[in-house]
Amino acid sequence: MKVSYKWLQEYVDIPVSPLELADSITSAGLEVDSVAELGKEIEKVYTGKIVEISSHPNADKLIICSVNVGGENNRQIVTGADNVKENNIIPVAVEGARLAGGLKIKKTKLRGIESRGMLCSGGELGLDTESLPENQAHGIMILPSDTPVGEDARKYTGLDDAVIELELTPNRGDCLSMIGVAREVAAIYNTSLKLPGADPKSLDEYIDGKAEVIIENNELCRRYVAKLLTGVKVFSSPVWMQERLRSAGIRPINNVVDVTNYVLMELGQPLHAFDYDKLKDGKIIVRRAKEGEILQTLDGTERKMKKDMLVIADSSGPVAIAGVMGGADSEVTGDTSMVLLESAYFDPSSVRRTSNYLGLRSESSLRFEKGIDVNGCLRAAQRAAKLLQEMGACSVLAGQIDNYPEYIEEKTIPIRPSRVGYLLGKEISQDECKNILSSLQFKVQQEDEEGFLVTVPTFRPDISREVDLIEEVARIHGYDRIPQTLPSGESTEGGRTERQRIMRQLRRELVACGVYEAITYSFHSRKEFDRLRIPEDSYLRNTIKIQNPLTEEQEIMRTLMLPGVLDIVRHNYSRRNYNAAVFDTGKVFHPRDNSDLPEEREKLAAVFTGKTENAWNTASGNMDFYYVKGILEAVLNRMGVKGCSLEPAFDNMTYHPGRSAYIQVHGEKAGIIGEIHPLVLENYELDQKVTAFEFDMEVLLQYAGKKDRYIPLPKYPGTNRDLAVVVAEDILARDVFRLIRKAGGELLRDVKLFDVYKGNQVSEGCQSMAFSLKFQAADRTLTDEEVNERISSITSILQKEFDARLRS
Repeated sequence: MKVSYKWLQEYVDIPVSPLELADSITSAGLEVDSVAELGKEIEKVYTGKIVEISSHPNADKLIICSVNVGGENNRQIVTGADNVKENNIIPVAVEGARLAGGLKIKKTKLRGIESRGMLCSGGELGLDTESLPENQAHGIMILPSDTPVGEDARKYTGLDDAVIELELTPNRGDCLSMIGVAREVAAIYNTSLKLPGADPKSLDEYIDGKAEVIIENNELCRRYVAKLLTGVKVFSSPVWMQERLRSAGIRPINNVVDVTNYVLMELGQPLHAFDYDKLKDGKIIVRRAKEGEILQTLDGTERKMKKDMLVIADSSGPVAIAGVMGGADSEVTGDTSMVLLESAYFDPSSVRRTSNYLGLRSESSLRFEKGIDVNGCLRAAQRAAKLLQEMGACSVLAGQIDNYPEYIEEKTIPIRPSRVGYLLGKEISQDECKNILSSLQFKVQQEDEEGFLVTVPTFRPDISREVDLIEEVARIHGYDRIPQTLPSGESTEGGRTERQRIMRQLRRELVACGVYEAITYSFHSRKEFDRLRIPEDSYLRNTIKIQNPLTEEQEIMRTLMLPGVLDIVRHNYSRRNYNAAVFDTGKVFHPRDNSDLPEEREKLAAVFTGKTENAWNTASGNMDFYYVKGILEAVLNRMGVKGCSLEPAFDNMTYHPGRSAYIQVHGEKAGIIGEIHPLVLENYELDQKVTAFEFDMEVLLQYAGKKDRYIPLPKYPGTNRDLAVVVAEDILARDVFRLIRKAGGELLRDVKLFDVYKGNQVSEGCQSMAFSLKFQAADRTLTDEEVNERISSITSILQKEFDARLRS
């Protein structure tokens, strides 16, 4: 928001310089981005009148001007400008003058003719040519014919001003207007606010029956005010208005358009002027657009609209895009004689969506997006009508159409000075609180010992609670006047929660095993389910759809972690990095039946492919199922998770049947490990084996963190025995382990499987498993009889349960 210092002075008395004002505004909570003192560099530039123009004897494209800049003698100035005429009033830089950018003017000769100065363009004076009228943007700047000669040109070109640019937060849409900023300044310096008049003189003829406003969607259009102007004359707006608009960065166009822009900047209310004669049946219909409906906007572009957009239409079709831009067919031109003036409130979200979709951003859409004052629509329309009337540009029909379906009431909030003191750390009297809030145009009422009630005007929708009022008191009172105090309370030592500690340890253990940590997106495409061969009726396909996905590949919240890490492997493989070991931990999201919020569970997924790295003392090996199983067991062991076992997984279509297993912890399913199915690898464009495991972190968190018990080193030697048994080939080693440990009892210190054999020396349909058993007692050296007794118990129970026999 650009704020002209001179313009601001029309609404409030400012007792300080522009720079001091900028400091005060910043201290009150409105960030000042910059202060531009216009014309600061300009020296010795005066208003001059061209008395005579003659041809240059030595150059066809140059002319000689005799210019009066005050005094008895005229100055001879040579110029190449082709837009000047005799009796024009122009800015003249005399010898010794300094222009924008530090350019100094000296007496010189051009093609043999002496030139004692320079006629100035707007750009040479430092004016933004983008904000100059069409006829002033190029060539010498022509001033109004009644401009006095010999005066400082800065006064008549708008350069005797300073522009303060504000960087406003989204909640302060009220300060996107001169009146809004003036209100703040009046409160800061405790001066009065001078509001402009908005009471045009009306004709005896009424608007009734000449126009009609129909609002079909009350949620997207809360209010629509229409005033009818007749006898309209379109011409250039007054110089003072053009200067005000230029200071705000807006190019003057004509009086009708300039007045709507002027009121926009003054009151913060966007307006639009329709050529009344181009509105069929004099109707204004506020409705949603029809899918594919086309409107040519004021910039000459045909816009194809969607059905969720709001448009202004007449009986034949759309004439404007609500809050964004008007249509070319109803544009005000030099032939316009009647104008229907629109002042409305459009829903901020609707305007934002439409503006973003069409790529149209304007001062009007910006204000609608931040929220305007719904109760200020009528005043803005009356103000615009009054300004045009004062220019002699129109007459105003009596009355207006004010379609306001549901009146928006002002909020009333109680405030307690005791609470003000408690939150700010400084006692501020009740009288000062009342004065500050009153200076901001809040209404104070029903005062008692506890506090008072404050009615908040609708131009401040950001104020909804007592603490908001306290913030207003604090910033106007002055943050610098609030004493600094140190926080009090008991000092506590920070630390991680048990959950955070376990998660951190898990990541470190995996990294120590040579697995790289990755961070993947929390959303992916529905196509991932097909790539992973997830069944159609799987609960994993019950997902949460993202309303505004960045791409089609990120349309749903993830319900499993595997797609993200598999995609990392695919990405590396396509770039000839064939060896990869990566993991990711994060949350998956499942919808709940009776809640808007999803169920979130922490999961782990890791994938391995290729070979391990070579080292000077070890050869590389395949990262196959057993390698990955070893990493998983090592990590779980380090995490203190006991009671882990594997159960064959034949029903999971993502993994290879017979080469995958469910991970169980104390009988509870906690995850899965195995080779990825070849068809899944084909879907991910991978030509080599990939092994993965997924783990439910909620189960791990439940059982992890158990501290290991110290066991002293044994004093007595142990005895090792090997045991080879032949069992059916469908018997799992896990089940054999379980029975061996059960029969071995407390004397069996350790058992390991060191060989599995199928072949000629065992019966068909059988397998041989060879185990290494270690027996040891803490209080004595075991005898052969004791060990043999345990071996006998083990072979007996294996024979009974699995029909096992010793391999000879």
